[in-house]
Order: sequence, then C-alpha cells, then structure tokens
Amino acid sequence: MATNSLTLESVRHSLIRQEDSIIFSLIERAHFPINSPTYSQSYVSNSIHTFSGSLLRFVVEETEAILAKAGRYANPEEHPFFPEDLPPSVVPPHNFAKFLHPPAASININKDIWDTYINKLLQLFVAPGDDGNYASTAASDLVCLQALSRRIHYGKLVAEVKFRESPQEYEPAIHTKDRDTLMKLLTFEKVEEAVMKRVAKKAMMFGQEVTLNKDGNLGKYKVDPSVVSRLYGDSIIPLTKLVQVEYLLRRLD
Repeated sequence: MATNSLTLESVRHSLIRQEDSIIFSLIERAHFPINSPTYSQSYVSNSIHTFSGSLLRFVVEETEAILAKAGRYANPEEHPFFPEDLPPSVVPPHNFAKFLHPPAASININKDIWDTYINKLLQLFVAPGDDGNYASTAASDLVCLQALSRRIHYGKLVAEVKFRESPQEYEPAIHTKDRDTLMKLLTFEKVEEAVMKRVAKKAMMFGQEVTLNKDGNLGKYKVDPSVVSRLYGDSIIPLTKLVQVEYLLRRLD
C-alpha cells in the first residue's frame, strides 16, 4: 500500500486483508501437533555448540538474516524478531514513502508477540503430540509470527492516521503521558466485536473440511473459529492498541 495515500478506510481494508493471512497461517500450523522439541533450547544447543536457543529461534534468526540482506526490513511495515546484529541489505534501496513520525517509527514489540505466541496461543489451536517434523513446524511458526507481527505493528499506521484526522483529541493526553486516556480514545468496542465475528466467520469458510459425502464432516474445522475470535479479542487487538498508545506517546517528540 502506498503510505502517502493512507486514510483510515484504506488502513481498515488492509487490516481486513491481513486477517486472511493470519487465518491461513494458523490453518497451516495446525497441520502439525505441538512438537515440543521445536521450542526446547537443549534440542538444538546439544548439536550446534555455537548457538544458544530453540530450533524455532534458530530458524527465525537465520531466515531474518537472509531477508535483511534482501532488504525486507527497509520496509517500515516489517519488523524483525531479532534485530540485533542483522546484516545490512545488499540490494538497491527502495524509496519507501515517509508516513510515520520518525521518533515513533522504531517501536517494536515482537518480544511480546513471541512470548504470547509460544506461551499462550499455540496451545489454543494446536493438538498435542509429536510427529518429528520439527523443522517444518518451525517454518510454519515463522509464517504465523510474521503475519501476527505485521498486523499488530500496523497499529502505528492506524495511530498516525487517527492523529492526523483529529490531533486535538490526542494532544492533551500525549502531553501528560496519559496512557489510560489514550487507550480509551482508541477503543471502539462495537468495531472490535465486529472484527471478532468476521474472523470467526472467515475461519469457518477457510477451514471447513470438504468431502464428497453429503453430510460428511459437517461442522468440522481445521482451526476452531471460536479460537480465532478469541485470539483476536485476547491478543491481537490488545497488542495492536498497545502499539498505538506507544506510538502516540512519541508522536510529538
């Protein structure tokens, strides 16, 4: 999306499209059981003595290093999970439009997203068990994490558009660093409820088991639609609003 033409409506359309990416990534991850060794530090550290961390972290760090060389993180909409010591881009730079306020553009809450995904979300939609496909599991996790990170950090664009439309509503709370008031200004319960209903309906459509039997697998889904709705209500929406608050607090710097 061209950020020089962003409006609240165009941002909302982008968020709706990103719902599809998140739901499909959850469906792909649900193909595998939990595969706990993927998240165990000892599983990889015993084999790779120069690395300390889980297989998932190893896959994410190595992938991000390659993507950094390809210029992915020059895009202000992309946020690495492990930004320390990323190699520089080796491709010609693209002139991305400057829409975000520079002091606030660097906000990155991927640590919170990582912890929430590993410790809270996985258990909601992934079956217990171990099929040994740890590398494929980590690759699926990476797609989920990237989709969640892009959607949640899109809150910076939402906050900027809202601020430009009504700066007088936000400036008093920004000056006094009043997080609670900013959170109230950013909270629209009816909109949030509509989002939760929409993603549940999408999960029903995208994840329904299809058979040729007339009544076979009716009502069976690859990912429980209520879990997707809960994922948005308990994690994605609150973390997005956290990003918006943090952004607005720096908007006048």
